[in-house]
Amino acid sequence: MTTSVQHNHGQIQIVFLVLLVLFSPLAIDIYLPALPQMAQDFEVKHALAQDTITWFLFAMGVGQLFAGPLADKLGRRTVALAGVSIYASSALLAWGAQSIEWMLLARLLQGLGACATSVAAFATVRDIFGPNKSGKMISYLNGAICFIPALAPILGSWITQELGWRTNFSFMALFGVCVYLALAAAMKETNPTPTDEPVFRLSRYAAVLSTPSFVFHACLCMLAMAVILAYVTSAPVVLMENLGLSMNEFTVWFGINAIINITACMSAPKFVERFGTYTALMVGILVLSVGGVLMLSLARYQTPLAFMLPIFVSSVSFAFILGAAAGKALAPFGDKAGTAAALLGLFQMSGSGLVVAIVQRLDMQPHVMIAVQMFILLPSLFILLSKAGKKWHLALA
Repeated sequence: MTTSVQHNHGQIQIVFLVLLVLFSPLAIDIYLPALPQMAQDFEVKHALAQDTITWFLFAMGVGQLFAGPLADKLGRRTVALAGVSIYASSALLAWGAQSIEWMLLARLLQGLGACATSVAAFATVRDIFGPNKSGKMISYLNGAICFIPALAPILGSWITQELGWRTNFSFMALFGVCVYLALAAAMKETNPTPTDEPVFRLSRYAAVLSTPSFVFHACLCMLAMAVILAYVTSAPVVLMENLGLSMNEFTVWFGINAIINITACMSAPKFVERFGTYTALMVGILVLSVGGVLMLSLARYQTPLAFMLPIFVSSVSFAFILGAAAGKALAPFGDKAGTAAALLGLFQMSGSGLVVAIVQRLDMQPHVMIAVQMFILLPSLFILLSKAGKKWHLALA
């Protein structure tokens, strides 16, 4: 009887973990079909509407530097509940925003809330499953995250067409309220021994940033993420405004790319296991460069396939680069693994958002802007071939 109760309790906690990691991708993907309408209603350039995504990611990245230590100090449950509260409240602020400035502020706060839910979820995984089994559970959670880009735009397209684009944010708020009530009722604290260490200690991060291997591989993750972010923010404008696709047609193309991305993410670990991380990075960067050439070569063809084919290629390369580089970035660290992971998140989220925001201000055509993002990674290929690059990559191999 006791075993059955414990099993049911464990299943409930897993459901909570899945719900907690869904906040971030939901906040990005559900309202993508509405980006052109948002820009029109706020009477701003598309780049400012796209900033609602980059600001969200920036806050998520910076927030990890504080959310992790807070989860250790105050407990996973407390940080999770606080994160959901901030997320839902800021979603309501976005729903009622009457200017792009208020919308950007709301998204900044929402990024902090989503960051807290994500950190609490992955910290709880480590508490429950331990160092040996947590990797498998994290893979399942990442799989759940990957499905959102395929499903959320479909829901967002229907909501936008039937109820208006603002309803996407009220849906996020409702989702947050429901999850909060469930967590408050049944989520248990999994960290019985909270730490007394300061929430932020600069020396903790300086030791990681002084490691060349970490900086190099974290930059690879950042620039690979920037490619995907450039596509995500540009796709609604290119496919719906420039090419005249309906919201439903847009979600079909977006969903196809999500399926390719999921397949690539599942295949990349097997490739790495067989050929190693060094080969995976080399192949990933080369394939990404091919995607950039395709993007420029096909720019004159005004069809959805001409735009999406290079994106399909980049999704494959993204899985290879991120899968290999993330592990190598964290490899030199043992007791500082949590700090290194937080900094890696800062590079991936905030760094990529900053890179894309800067490039978008250069007033390039979307095809050219995305191709530039793909080519930015090319110099790293020559770094990998150099003596120093090989040394960085082989650190603690």
